[in-house]
Amino acid sequence: MNVVKATKSAWKHAEMHIQWDDLRTFLAVAEAGSLSAAAKRLRVTQPTVSRRLAALEAELGEPLFVRTIEGVSITSYAERLLEPARRMAEWAAEVDRAAERRDAAPSGLVRVTAAPGVAWDLLAPFAASLKARLPAVRLELLSTVESLDLSRREADLALRFGPPTQRDVVSVIAVEIELAAFATAAYAKTLPRRYGFADVAWVGFAPPLEHLSPNAELSRLVPGWTPSFATDDYLVMLRAAELGLGAIFLGRYRHRFTKGSPLVELDLDLRGATRTLHLLCAKSALAIPRVRAVVDALAVELAKVERPARRGAR
Repeated sequence: MNVVKATKSAWKHAEMHIQWDDLRTFLAVAEAGSLSAAAKRLRVTQPTVSRRLAALEAELGEPLFVRTIEGVSITSYAERLLEPARRMAEWAAEVDRAAERRDAAPSGLVRVTAAPGVAWDLLAPFAASLKARLPAVRLELLSTVESLDLSRREADLALRFGPPTQRDVVSVIAVEIELAAFATAAYAKTLPRRYGFADVAWVGFAPPLEHLSPNAELSRLVPGWTPSFATDDYLVMLRAAELGLGAIFLGRYRHRFTKGSPLVELDLDLRGATRTLHLLCAKSALAIPRVRAVVDALAVELAKVERPARRGAR
């Protein structure tokens, strides 16, 4: 009821001639906080975002954002449009899915999102394997720590360390992964005989990703902890550990795509630290043949994940 009232009140003078592309642009800018970030999310140029936003403000006769050096902030008028716009985005995605269900065989683009570590370790080799079985399906892999919205079709599938948070998104399969500390064998030999967390040089994340593992855990385990080497890129972090700059946290699991690594597990007790990897998908997207085919294939791979016995490096 409140959403309907807000929509009528905000748009009655616009006579409902608002273009969906303009409204979608407004929503992207509001959620991203800047025109450049919104352009990246929408896969258009920043001038296109500016043009659509100007068209919408002209149509409504009201400013929607206050421009600052840091980005944009939403006006009180635009605040009333946010929830109706979000609902429209969800319904637009539903329309797209309903139209695509006419596909008789798996073919076309499927967008999968995951954190960089999972994307590199599992999804890239999975894509290569899938190509032989489903040659008409093309995977697009979005490697990001950002949680893309599956309800709005920002991606079709997601591999995330956490359960679904939207009522129309389901967890198809979940795999529990135990965390452990890893470093090169050469670095492990330089540690004291009875080493602890404070004795180890750690490779960690730099801002704005300092809230991620291993930073969060090590800040609790080692008072005043700071990384010996920091980066905002997971692959750089992994490479730094492989070059002996310090230790990192990795999941202790194996799958059929697992490659050999120069890293060995350190004998450190992370006190049962585990993370649960979920394969997430919007319910309606499961009715699309190409999405369903990728979901089924990926679920099979996750069901075969193995948890090797613990091996210390001392």
